[in-house]
Amino acid sequence: MIAAFLALPAAAEGLRVATWDAGLSRRGPGLLLKDIRNDTAQVAAVTRIVDAIAPDVLLLTGIDWDYDGQALAALNETFAQPYPHLFAPRPNSGWPSGADLDGNGKLGEARDGHGYGRFPGQGGMALLSRYPIEADRARDFSKMLWKDLPDGQSAGADLSPEALSVQRLSSTAHWDVPLELPSGAQLHLLAFAATPPVFDGPEDRNGRRNRDESAFWLHYLDGELDALPPEAPVILLGDANLDPMDGEGRRDALDLLLNGPHLQDPQPRSDGATQAADPAHQGDPGLDTADYDGPGNLRLDYVLPATDLKVTGAGVVWPKPGAPLAKAAEAASRHKMVWVDIALP
Repeated sequence: MIAAFLALPAAAEGLRVATWDAGLSRRGPGLLLKDIRNDTAQVAAVTRIVDAIAPDVLLLTGIDWDYDGQALAALNETFAQPYPHLFAPRPNSGWPSGADLDGNGKLGEARDGHGYGRFPGQGGMALLSRYPIEADRARDFSKMLWKDLPDGQSAGADLSPEALSVQRLSSTAHWDVPLELPSGAQLHLLAFAATPPVFDGPEDRNGRRNRDESAFWLHYLDGELDALPPEAPVILLGDANLDPMDGEGRRDALDLLLNGPHLQDPQPRSDGATQAADPAHQGDPGLDTADYDGPGNLRLDYVLPATDLKVTGAGVVWPKPGAPLAKAAEAASRHKMVWVDIALP
């Protein structure tokens, strides 16, 4: 039944790459691990979707990090075919900055972390792969200061000098992770999850930071940072937390990622998002990846292969009501898994 509305699993000579904010963040440390061990309905729904879509590479955003990787390891064991390779360095989310970043005169609050979080690691990222991850060659740009981004917008964010001196660009993380493919070739995954461009004031601090978290990749791919981009093919993936046309945000950097010279947009779509269209929205509702009430449904999650990679299929796991996986997709998360199939280089 699942094959009736989804493409068949990627062929042996192909690669299925997916990203998903699967709703695996909790309000306190250790609670996610408890829910995984108890096989709650939400965790079971996540597992069912991962098993059905069977991505070869999966970036999970919005998943709580812990020191020993216990939650990620426990989640991996719930899958019918656990992933042999995992990558989850410490994220910025919830990590104390030591400064009063929000300027309210108090230290140690959720908004004083390098990225918003009630505890260190809340809402982090994790990469799961069937192909070897060259972790020793991975680049983690998460400690880069916001003020050091070329042509960035931190100067107008109303940050104190103390805050500006420590505020990192990445609200969660920016990674360049190389994979070793069966042919011996490399594929680089450029992974990130940006802050929502809301929950701030007239200074538009989160809107500016969200914009610059996407702009980072433009500078990286253009060779404008100290670290040169890889010569191997790349796939940019993650939660940009920004819709190209609807909702709030500064869209110029995202537009260049979607329409610039380095990456292609396969425009993954779904029947469920089309049926759940918001009449007032300007964008194509079939491309939406998140089911929201207040701002309406939005396209927030992306898999953007390099222009020299051949895309053979793409989709969003947002089934129409009554279709296979519809209940699981609703129970798992407001965000929907985005997947893209490519021919192996």
